[in-house]
Amino acid sequence: MAEVDNIKPGLDSRDFSCRRVVVKLGTSLLTGGSDRLNEQVMSDLVRQVAQLHRQGREVVVVSSGAIAAGREKLGLAREVRGIPLKQVLASIGQSRLMNVYDRLFSQHNITIGQALLTKDDLSDRAGYLNARNTLLAMLELGVLCIVNENDVVAVDEIGEVKFGDNDNLSALVANLIDADVLVLLADVGGLYTADPHRHADARLITEVKRIDPAVEKLAAGTASAIGTGGMVTKIEAARLAMASGVTVVIADGRERDVILRLVAGEKLGTSFLPAPARLDSRQRWMMSGLSARGKLVLDSGAAVALRQQNRSLLAAGIQQVTGKFQRGDIVDIYDPDGAHLGCGITSYSSGDIAAIKGAHSGEIAALLGYDYGAEVVHRNNLVVLD
Repeated sequence: MAEVDNIKPGLDSRDFSCRRVVVKLGTSLLTGGSDRLNEQVMSDLVRQVAQLHRQGREVVVVSSGAIAAGREKLGLAREVRGIPLKQVLASIGQSRLMNVYDRLFSQHNITIGQALLTKDDLSDRAGYLNARNTLLAMLELGVLCIVNENDVVAVDEIGEVKFGDNDNLSALVANLIDADVLVLLADVGGLYTADPHRHADARLITEVKRIDPAVEKLAAGTASAIGTGGMVTKIEAARLAMASGVTVVIADGRERDVILRLVAGEKLGTSFLPAPARLDSRQRWMMSGLSARGKLVLDSGAAVALRQQNRSLLAAGIQQVTGKFQRGDIVDIYDPDGAHLGCGITSYSSGDIAAIKGAHSGEIAALLGYDYGAEVVHRNNLVVLD
C-alpha cells in the first residue's frame, strides 16, 4: 500500500501524561474468544488496573460483556436474535459481570462502583454535567468506576447501530472526565496497512496524526464474532477523543502487561495523537455528537474559511442541509469531500437554511421575510476540528 502522510508504519516515540486513564475492555477480550467470561483473563486485566490505582493514577474502566455473561448463565447458544431477548441477557448478565469485577478488585482492596449510561442520559447538557460530576466525585473518593451501556433500556448497541457500542461510549467517558489517555483493548493489535490475517506483509501503523478518508478505508471491516465493535467503531471513538484532546491507543489486550506497558510509554499498538488545542467542557459536549440534530455540507471556499481563517459560517457557503432541526440546535458540519469539519449551534432552522443556502447574507430577509443575522453559525458557536 502507498504511504499516507499522516500515518506512520513502524516505530514511534510515545510520550504522554497518564494521570487520568480510561481503559475499554471488549467482549472478545473478556471472553477469550469463547461464549462466556474468562475469569483468568479478567483477573490479569484487573491486576494491571489495580497496579495503576496503587500508583495514584485515576482509572475508569468501560467494560463490555454483560450479554455474554447472561448468555452463559442461561446456557444459550452464542447467536441470539431479537432486541428484547438481548435486553433480558443484559439484565441477567450485568449483575454477574459486576459480581466478578467486585470479587477480583476486592482482592486488591479496591472499592468499585457502577455507572450505566445511555445516549439519552448525555444528550441533554444538564444530564451530561450530572454524569461528569458523578464520575469525577468517584475518582476523588478513590472509587474505581466500571461503566457500561445500559443495554436494558438502550437499543443502540444491541440493535447494532454503531454509535451505541462501547468503543464510542469509552470516548464519551474520556471526554466527560478530561482523561489524558484512552486505551482501547480488544483482540487486535492495532490498525494495520492491510488485514494481517489475510496479508502476510501487513504492517502495524504505530501513529496516526489525523483521521482522514485513507485511515477510514484501512479501518473498514467486519465486527468480531462475539463483540459489537470492530476497527471502524474504534476509529470513530478515536476521532471524538482526539478532538477532545485525548491520546488514544488501540492495542491487543492479550499482550503481557499491556496496560502497564502502555501507561509507562512503551510502543504498543496504534496511537492517535490529540488535537493541539484542548476543548473546553461546552465544546467537548458539542463535539460528542450526542445532541446533533442535522448536517450541513459546505463548498470548498466555506470549508477553508472555517478551517484556516477563523470565520463564521454564512449561507452562501452551504451546499446541502440534512435533517430537521430548529434555531439553536447543534448541527454537524462537513466539507464537500465528506470530511467532518466540526459542529456548531445554528441561528436558523433546517427549513430556513434550505431556503437561503447559497444566497448572500443581504438576501436572507427577502427570502425568509425575517433575518436573524448574517451568520448561519457564528464563530463563537463553532467547534472546528484541526
